Amino acid sequence: MKWSEFSIHTTQEAVEPVCNILHEAGASGVVIEDPKDLVTEWGVHYGEIYQLSPDDYPEEGVMIKAYFPVNSFLGETIDEIKEAINGLLLYDIDLGHNKVQLAEVHEEEWATAWKKYYKPVKISNSITITPTWEEYEPQPGETVIELDPGMAFGTGTHPTTVLCIQSLEKVMKGGERVVDVGTGSGVLSIAAAKLGATEVLGLDLDEVAVKSAQMNVKLNKAQDVVTVRQNHLLESVKGPYDLVVANILAEVIVRFVDDAAAVLKAGGIFITSGIIKRKKEEVKDTLLQHDFEIEEVVEMEDWVAIIARKA
Repeated sequence: MKWSEFSIHTTQEAVEPVCNILHEAGASGVVIEDPKDLVTEWGVHYGEIYQLSPDDYPEEGVMIKAYFPVNSFLGETIDEIKEAINGLLLYDIDLGHNKVQLAEVHEEEWATAWKKYYKPVKISNSITITPTWEEYEPQPGETVIELDPGMAFGTGTHPTTVLCIQSLEKVMKGGERVVDVGTGSGVLSIAAAKLGATEVLGLDLDEVAVKSAQMNVKLNKAQDVVTVRQNHLLESVKGPYDLVVANILAEVIVRFVDDAAAVLKAGGIFITSGIIKRKKEEVKDTLLQHDFEIEEVVEMEDWVAIIARKA
């Protein structure tokens, strides 16, 4: 079977929204080539990236590749993707070069190519994320999350996800009720369960992400704690919850801060990430306007996570 490889040269800021557009358009796989992966510093004792070659990466910016079956609708699909990506400019998202290329490839060339970028990574004091196809022997006291991202972006090693998991590790004591908004591959829901939550609700609008998260929850034997369902942000969700975590774009976070406050109990924690540095003050101001107290702001590369407590 022949496939079309859609490549776009863009920025790190645009990775998550562009990937979301590609998945919604029916991409059967996505590869992210970010040169920062070659030099990422995870802290004094966190993680290591294995077997990565600089030849696979652009010199600057990020290359995102998606794969679509070659059929009579391909041209229309590509046009819709380009239009949707250009629409991100309305949200003040930097698209960088925004250069698109198309190439024809055979199925065997892409079906497993992306897996070479995904290796076990220790991302916090206690949690290591490993793909299902890698053998990994945990050390004493180490918690392993196994992931098969499938078609849902989110391998757990993006800085925004790392910041969220490290924040969960800081604030969770055990016994919490948690909501994970925009769960993606389910990694934050699974992490919350492994950190002692008694109930976790994972929500995502994307049906593909929901199915992937449900699979990963079962893979990690967390189905007794974690429920994943299709939902738009926090619509129709009833509290009280002890903790809400959301790894979503800043533009989306500011739209449902009031809903987060509504489902959290007094003194509950709201962890937000997916925030590019230049949007940090906007999110902080919105949280303060809705009676949250900022407890901590943490940063990694160009990304920010905020830990806030409901007054």
